[in-house]
Amino acid sequence: MLTPQEAIKSVFRNYATLSGRARRSEFWWFALFQVVLFAVVLLLGALGIGTPARGEMPVSMGIAIGVILLLALGLAVPNVTLYVRRLHDGDFSGWLYFLACIPYAGVLVVLIFALLPSQPAGARFDAVPYTGSATPAQKPSQTLS
Repeated sequence: MLTPQEAIKSVFRNYATLSGRARRSEFWWFALFQVVLFAVVLLLGALGIGTPARGEMPVSMGIAIGVILLLALGLAVPNVTLYVRRLHDGDFSGWLYFLACIPYAGVLVVLIFALLPSQPAGARFDAVPYTGSATPAQKPSQTLS
């Protein structure tokens, strides 16, 4: 099991890596990190810097929403790659992440896949180490996802 710091470092270290696997602890610590980060930004925005006219949003809340949008945009790639690696850990193809494009049910299905325990067969998604030889390290009959 990874510590919160190790999990967050691992996600950012592998922010664009689709091969390999991600443990459940890595996935859920990073999810908690994002929830806390967004909550802190919203809380700071709710403090209300600037006096709005009646019925308008405070300036600080507008800034907070802008910061959240930028954070969400910046965390989009790490989130997708983390989900794909989490699916690999459960011995599922990373292409199943596209189920999240189905409104409502698709996101729930992908989240359920993320809840499933690790499977030893998921090791097939681990990166192939460089052997230095010209022959492929994998069997040609294996399919890659």
